[in-house]
Amino acid sequence: MLKTIISFIIQKSKLLKSLKFRILVIVLLVGAVSIAVMRAGILNDYLSRAVSNQTNTAVTQFRILSNHLSKVKFLENKEDYDTDEELSLFSSFFNGRILIIDSNFRVVADSYDMSVGKTMVAKEIINCAGTGSVIQNYDDVNAYIELAVPIFAPDNKSVQGVIFASSSTSTIADNLDVLSRKNDILVVTLISLIFVFALIASSILVNPFNKITKVIDSVDEGFGVTGVKIPDYTETEAIMEAFDKLLSRMKILDDSRQEFVSNVSHELKTPLASMKVLADSIRMGDDVPVETYKEFMDDIADEVDRENKIINDLLSLVKMDRKAGKPNISMVDVNLMISQMMKMLLPIAEKSNIELIFEDKGKQIAAEIDETKMTLALMNLVENAIKYNKPGGWVRVDTDADYQFFTVKVSDNGIGIPEDSIEHIFERFYRVDKSHSREIGGTGLGLAITRNVILLHRGAVKATSVEGEGTTFIVRIPVKYVE
Repeated sequence: MLKTIISFIIQKSKLLKSLKFRILVIVLLVGAVSIAVMRAGILNDYLSRAVSNQTNTAVTQFRILSNHLSKVKFLENKEDYDTDEELSLFSSFFNGRILIIDSNFRVVADSYDMSVGKTMVAKEIINCAGTGSVIQNYDDVNAYIELAVPIFAPDNKSVQGVIFASSSTSTIADNLDVLSRKNDILVVTLISLIFVFALIASSILVNPFNKITKVIDSVDEGFGVTGVKIPDYTETEAIMEAFDKLLSRMKILDDSRQEFVSNVSHELKTPLASMKVLADSIRMGDDVPVETYKEFMDDIADEVDRENKIINDLLSLVKMDRKAGKPNISMVDVNLMISQMMKMLLPIAEKSNIELIFEDKGKQIAAEIDETKMTLALMNLVENAIKYNKPGGWVRVDTDADYQFFTVKVSDNGIGIPEDSIEHIFERFYRVDKSHSREIGGTGLGLAITRNVILLHRGAVKATSVEGEGTTFIVRIPVKYVE
């Protein structure tokens, strides 16, 4: 729930979504955390070193005291040796309390003169007496150091007693407070400097993206901003390269759109102009023979049919260009579909004395396609092969498939396509031979429709041709439709 609320706030806040603000926050956080870690490290290091130094000093001094007590045989002749002054001196120096304990764990001397005669069985004292080693411990809660130093017999073989001392670390704590206050001043200064640095750095780091925004905004004025380089970062270079490619594609599309509009205007105006001339000729003529009327009306009907065909082809293209033209996918027997299509085109082929051949190699091909659109696309290829053929020629359709794609090859031995026109044949309104195309009723949109249908199915189409010998189209479509 909290995560959702934070995400919502970030999405609604322009400041929180700003890259500059986020860089500023990241630099500040990294700097603040680093300084906090450094501060804690400095204070902990000082405390550790100070406690260690005070402990080592105390151990050294109490070893000296232990050796002295051993030499004078203090624990054997307690009444003959006055230790009060010496213990008082050590106690003042180390700001603590000193106890001398014999082998029976009884206190024989106390710098505070409070526990003499009492039994003391602390863990440190027992361990020290048992091992003959110095036992040391730092109590960070109460801020003092505890020491247990063995007192050996004159022969240094047995432990006769223990010096148990506690030393206050209040001086260290005072010094630590002073050091902490100085550190706080340093931290505030450093964070202020980091904030200024983060503010400057975030502005500098974001500046290349501001340049990109300005370049993109300038597109409103036209497409004349290609080739702009922003080499500040590898990423900005990559963005501008991608933007240049996009802009180039947009320019091509814009040019194509303008050319398309121009072509549409021309293609629609031509039949209208012809009909206007024919109509004016009939209207202005006196005593025009009936045969001429009939001939002119037939010509007008042909122009109307041509206009209607252009409009229908344009509507087909628009439907496929729009999202509303989403294919109606179903599992289709491809060979059966092509066989039925060939039967529909047979009368056209027979009229031109063209032989139609269909070879399916005995393979059953089932694919997820839009049967209506695919039939239209393949029909355009076969119909073109018939129309742009020679009398007595042939058109051959071959199908094949593997586990991933099915292939349809449409080949003929017709007039062929010039080499310099092959790359343009799928463009709208492009005609290789404009006069011949008009004679046979072509609109220049058939191959554009075919290409759109194939692309709609995530397929590919390739054309090869030798002028005067024939043309081959190879269509490759995925067997399973990809959304």
